[in-house]
Amino acid sequence: MTTDARTAGMPLLVILGLVCQEAGAAVAVTLMPQVGPWGVIAMRLVFSALVLVPLAVVSLRRGGRIHWPTVVAFGVALAGMNTFFYLALERIPLGITVTIEVLGPLVLSVVASRSWAGALWAALAATGVALLGGGAHDLDLVGVAFAVGAAVMWAAYILTARAAGAAMPGVVGLAFAMVVGAVLTLPVAIGVVGAALWHPGALALGLAVAVLSSAVPYGIELTALRRMKAETFAILLALAPAIAALAGLILLDQRLTWAVAAGIALVTVAGVGAVASAGRRAVPAAEEIAVEATAESTR
Repeated sequence: MTTDARTAGMPLLVILGLVCQEAGAAVAVTLMPQVGPWGVIAMRLVFSALVLVPLAVVSLRRGGRIHWPTVVAFGVALAGMNTFFYLALERIPLGITVTIEVLGPLVLSVVASRSWAGALWAALAATGVALLGGGAHDLDLVGVAFAVGAAVMWAAYILTARAAGAAMPGVVGLAFAMVVGAVLTLPVAIGVVGAALWHPGALALGLAVAVLSSAVPYGIELTALRRMKAETFAILLALAPAIAALAGLILLDQRLTWAVAAGIALVTVAGVGAVASAGRRAVPAAEEIAVEATAESTR
């Protein structure tokens, strides 16, 4: 395959990464009856750390250093983002959770742009969120609050990712942030879940969540960013709410009303528009989002 052909296929590869990420979230939903959201959170962070730390050790052997204050801040943001996300997933559908969560980086992008276009995209996103509330009359408000918390922590994640990327080479910052997140959440999971956390079937599903939500998307994104513009990459990531809604429908039978579907569509369009109108100013944010071991999302 020629280099041009590989480059042309990168958008499909990024979308595949998003599909894997949301499939991982769907697996997490099926795991929650066994270990609850705290068990999923801890497994996700522990297994992701086990995957990434060996890669970080390679960078450290080449002379890299760990900047612990930055790592701790990054780890707290990462743990908070995952905690709020999975607590929300326990209560509200996947598509709605992701749609609310992406408001964090969207608002951050709008604030950074300081433009009328950014304000218009923000207004469109707000309209979409209003449709979410009006179209889902039985929407769990606690779940919505958790999703808003995930949005805030995703914005914090982006800011701390920028600092980690500047202070440490490769995946060093991300890998040890995962370790910090695991240390913060594993004791809570053990206390809440108990022996069920160590059940082989639960551990296997937890590993699947980490691989689908972190390892596979992370590898895909690193490959894609070498061959495509970060702005294009960020636009593709803005499709996450729509892909999450489809994953929820197909994998979890989470049906949405037309109003909720329209709300998700508006937030998705607002995300794409905000990145496109920001132009080159969106590049740093896109690169930071790509560093997430899920690609999380992020997550």
